[in-house]
Amino acid sequence: MSELSTITRHAVTVLAGQLAVMAFGVTDTIVAGRYSESSLAALSVGSAIFISVYVALIGVLQALLPVWAEQRGAQQPEAVGRSLRQALYLCAAASVVGMAVLLSPGALLRWTEVPPALRPQVENYLAVLALALPPALLFRIYSTLNQALGHPRLVTWLQVGSLLIKLPLSVWFTFGGGGLPAQGVVGCAWATLVVNCSMLALALWLLRTQDIYTPLGLWRRMEPPHWPTIAGFARLGIPAGLAVMVEVTSFTLMALFIARQGTTSAAAHQIAANMAAVLYMVPLSLSIATSARVSYWLGAQQPQRARQVVLMGFSLAALVGIALAAILLIARHSISQIYTDNASVAAVAGTVLVWVAAYHAADAVQTLCVFVLRCYRITLAPLVVYCALLWGAGLTGGYWLAYGGSGPWSGVASPTPFWAASAAALAVTALLFVAMLWRAINPARKNPANGWPGK
Repeated sequence: MSELSTITRHAVTVLAGQLAVMAFGVTDTIVAGRYSESSLAALSVGSAIFISVYVALIGVLQALLPVWAEQRGAQQPEAVGRSLRQALYLCAAASVVGMAVLLSPGALLRWTEVPPALRPQVENYLAVLALALPPALLFRIYSTLNQALGHPRLVTWLQVGSLLIKLPLSVWFTFGGGGLPAQGVVGCAWATLVVNCSMLALALWLLRTQDIYTPLGLWRRMEPPHWPTIAGFARLGIPAGLAVMVEVTSFTLMALFIARQGTTSAAAHQIAANMAAVLYMVPLSLSIATSARVSYWLGAQQPQRARQVVLMGFSLAALVGIALAAILLIARHSISQIYTDNASVAAVAGTVLVWVAAYHAADAVQTLCVFVLRCYRITLAPLVVYCALLWGAGLTGGYWLAYGGSGPWSGVASPTPFWAASAAALAVTALLFVAMLWRAINPARKNPANGWPGK
């Protein structure tokens, strides 16, 4: 089977599962928006905080994909099992940190001047999601393992199937019925908790019963922490996780700053952010598939094959990113009206989606680059670039345009300046990452950081 066919099949399978997961967020956005404008605004703020925490932690765990894919390429299945058991210690630490943040959001809500009327709903929403975090992170380990093994189909089946649970539960818990009182936006969080626990239970059952996991020896006695291994995970995962956190918070923090403009702006931003997240699933899936194959060939000591996969994946990501951005630009008003029946919110969202289209075109390229750079153990440089451009030029620049007292958006209550600044910053980021990736796959001599020959 050709590399293009392998990558495409893998990416499409991952995409189906990722879109099912994103449908959870779309469902919650639509349900909360239909329930009340204040619930949609509270969801915008609460989901921004949760996503910021969650993606940083799954970024740490997702960064283990190259490790397991290399071990697969080197024909070392039992090493994968030992490595996964050590990763459980990392997952436990991540769960403790994440739950602590989600259970104590008060200081962040005050600092960002979220209206006091929204804070109780946001705090209750996050308290329930704190319980949902550990099973979500454990399922992410299962998902990453399957991606590294080149078998994402089981994960996709679970994610698509869980959508059948999430949809009715979100509606029921939010609006009430059958003896259950209406819980508003907090009902969406309870539905997420039920779904996460169900998916984890089924994943554990599959690990026990499916033959593809037998060579890994996963169910052997748990070894004590092997600190050199865990330290190696941390050196790879923590910069990657922080980079993902910076990337995501560069626009999720927008929700907290935009909230002070009122519920119309907050609701419009939630639509824009949700649309950007849905579109992101396409380059994300392609990046996962590409990085799995790149690491496989690097582990098999065939760097030229890895280079060919990199170029192929890059071309696909760029073409698909441009195509989706064009579709969003054309259909932006129709899309905004799907999310809400509030004419004011839909009008503002339609304007913001112009910048979301530009944001996505750059996002597709930089996502592919940053995933593949991890295969070559390049994680610190992308983190520095993210901090300087996405937090510095993007988020800070957007804040200045919105509240600095000068510029075309001065005095206008709109999320547009934040998205405009972020799109520009992400475009520069993409260019820098392309340069880094080109240097990584075309070294002048053997790269001591990863040990693989360049030519």
